[in-house]
Amino acid sequence: MIKNILAVRTDRFGEFLLNIPAFRALKNSYPNSRLALAVHPKVAELARQIDFVDEVLVWDNKKLSFFQVFEFAGKLKKENFDLCVIFNPSKEVNLISFLAGIPDRVGYKRKMAILLTRTLKDQKYLGLKHEVEYNLELARFAGADSDDKTLSLTINDDIIKNSLSGLGLNNCEGAVVIHPWTSDAVKQWPISYFKELARRVIKECGGKVVLVGHLRESFEGQEPFGESGQNLIDLTGKTDLLQLAYLLKKSKLLVSGDSGPVHLASCFDIPVVAIFRNDLPGKNAKRWGPVSKGSFVVENSNLSALAVGEVFDKVKLILNEINPKIKM
Repeated sequence: MIKNILAVRTDRFGEFLLNIPAFRALKNSYPNSRLALAVHPKVAELARQIDFVDEVLVWDNKKLSFFQVFEFAGKLKKENFDLCVIFNPSKEVNLISFLAGIPDRVGYKRKMAILLTRTLKDQKYLGLKHEVEYNLELARFAGADSDDKTLSLTINDDIIKNSLSGLGLNNCEGAVVIHPWTSDAVKQWPISYFKELARRVIKECGGKVVLVGHLRESFEGQEPFGESGQNLIDLTGKTDLLQLAYLLKKSKLLVSGDSGPVHLASCFDIPVVAIFRNDLPGKNAKRWGPVSKGSFVVENSNLSALAVGEVFDKVKLILNEINPKIKM
């Protein structure tokens, strides 16, 4: 009988969020079990907002010493896990689950997979279906079947709102949120294009734009968007993930490249205009695109050739759906 389940996903928050349907499948398929997640330290607070998760273990995704491997394996051994499902494989994770004596260890046929009890061929790099579906496929392989692909988080609005005093976030409800950066330069739409898009949203739609991002240094070598004001609020480098979640939940839509905020917005079914290259197998929109209703993907093999007008047209379509009075 499965009483204690450990699900491992220790990479960035966007990738982590796309495992929520798989985590839900595990919990629902073993309803009397305790479900624990092993996650990256920076993701832990988001993981605690998944209402069906019983415990969150912090697991730094880095090269571990032998002492650290044995130390963490010893910690897991005391938890008496019956099943471990490893969603992002690494040699250290596979070894730790083995040393912890977890009897059923499920993962991909990679990175010392001989230490696992059941393995599935990893074909994610082909990008033939969405990451949510790949994760559900592994959960199904572990005995947890589900067709529910929705993302969801439960956050306490009042607590987060109170933590944002002084940032101007109380005036951001109904804004268009723009996240202008990605973690991979090959997927970057030019910053100058994002700047022009923000200007057009403010001027032609009468909207308010909020800029978000995790580092102010992201503007390095680029002209900033301009001075913050009533219609342009720059929160780059000012919000943690829970505050960003609140902001997206209260927004009208998000415009972003291929990045974590796309999936955070999807947790609240906020429409996204996502900008993707279409010539990178495994990094394509088919695998990583937004799953919220009313979203659009705008693609090109050369992002410099992707005109601002093409993206702005999708923004107007969403805004017009929300408020038909907006001029088209």
